[in-house]
Amino acid sequence: MSKPPFCVPPAGVRAYRLTTRRGGFAVLESVPAGEPVGTALLVPGYTGSKEDFIALLLPLAAAGYRVVAVDGRGQYETVGGRARSAYGLGALAEDVLAQADALHAGAVHLVGHSLGGLIARGAVLRAVAARRTPAPFASLTLVASGPGRVAPLQRLKLRMLAVSLPVLGAGLVWRMLHPRADAGEVADFMRRRWLANTPAQLLATGRTLLREPDRVAHLAEAGLPVHVVSGERDAAWPVPSLDRMARELRAHRTIIPDAGHSPNAEQPAATAAALAGFWSQRRFA
Repeated sequence: MSKPPFCVPPAGVRAYRLTTRRGGFAVLESVPAGEPVGTALLVPGYTGSKEDFIALLLPLAAAGYRVVAVDGRGQYETVGGRARSAYGLGALAEDVLAQADALHAGAVHLVGHSLGGLIARGAVLRAVAARRTPAPFASLTLVASGPGRVAPLQRLKLRMLAVSLPVLGAGLVWRMLHPRADAGEVADFMRRRWLANTPAQLLATGRTLLREPDRVAHLAEAGLPVHVVSGERDAAWPVPSLDRMARELRAHRTIIPDAGHSPNAEQPAATAAALAGFWSQRRFA
């Protein structure tokens, strides 16, 4: 899971609930001093939350963008039900489409980290299939998110979690994963976030990470500008597989130095610069 460098929204970042046709979602938002040159919607990954992007918000606002990071359904501060069907990839992709519409910003730059990239990709493909006009997205950035299911070791970990979570409960699983309790504000936040996640959401989205097929060819047909971002190393999807995906998509490719699976949290300044650079260079309408 991503470990943000801090978890309390700084001055200039607003926390509120975004009301959409599919319910309310907890978000963090930062806006530029003047008229935004664009709007970005940031979708977190497995066991993550909007705070995984917290250190990107002010730098992106300084670059002229309105930026909204969201807790998905059943993640941290967004309420979720007990039925696993609410957390299928299609349902979560529809949530993202509803969030984009609720921003009332025209076509938004969509960013998904890890599992969030699979969900964001699903939202793009659903919008294309429905022939949505006007198009809800100006671009798609996949941060440490690969072509399909995760690597074998990660699949093993997910299967172990799927077995242990219903039996042991979230609290005991956390203690097993973290036998030495870290101290401090961020450590307390990460434990609190883990316990707040809806178990059905963790189990259903874990299944997505285990089973999601390669949909790169379908995404390439969508014709949307794509940016593939990762750290120098990644245990969830090997970096060569991300390189190959970027080539197949004819995507812009950025590798963030000294970062692993969460460049957005590990190297936020470089990641924010990469995002803003991609959006500005493309000269999106």
